[in-house]
Amino acid sequence: MLKVAITEDDYRVASIHEGFLEQVGGCEVVFKALNAEDTLDQLKKIEVDLMLLDIYMPDRLGTEIIEEIKAIKPDIGIIMISAGTDKQIVQEALKRGVFDYIIKPVTIDRFKDTVNKYKQFHEKMSEKEEVDQALLDTYFGRSLPSEQIEDTPKGIDPLTLKKVKGILQEASSGITADQMGQQMGASRTTARRYLEHLISEGECLAELEYGIVGRPERKYYKS
Repeated sequence: MLKVAITEDDYRVASIHEGFLEQVGGCEVVFKALNAEDTLDQLKKIEVDLMLLDIYMPDRLGTEIIEEIKAIKPDIGIIMISAGTDKQIVQEALKRGVFDYIIKPVTIDRFKDTVNKYKQFHEKMSEKEEVDQALLDTYFGRSLPSEQIEDTPKGIDPLTLKKVKGILQEASSGITADQMGQQMGASRTTARRYLEHLISEGECLAELEYGIVGRPERKYYKS
């Protein structure tokens, strides 16, 4: 279980990100903080693997406390989530070694892809005594781990596609784009894009299902 801390001065946004983590799975929110001081205090007492860190807080900038965070927890991963688009601030965050930088408003697909990528890296690092190039490429964003590599067109993320395939596999009686979107934590349009891609790859079939009233609904089945 990946232990995650959320530092966000807007409690409503923090709750949204916590909900996103629930949809990622395998994550436990160990604390939420509204400012830098509380973040550093709690970090000294609680084990944390990953921190979702905002920049603009009431007392200090998130970029200002990255080194202090790493001094307390040297192995912690930091994903910066902020509305800040100022070039100097972004460069400062990257220079200080954040794992990723996501600009608000955050889409669930972008959020899940980033957290899943960090989960994979964290799990692989925990298993190894020595690092290899594939693991470092995962960290620096050059590629996915070898077992995850899949040649996909633009707009089709390999990790999300794998999840869609898993959901489809379990849906023995078929699944609609709406149902797929709910299960994968995305919009109906995004779900349908992935399902139609699987049809083009010969891994999925679609049939029109007629209800008692209303227009027929397209239902997808594992081929």
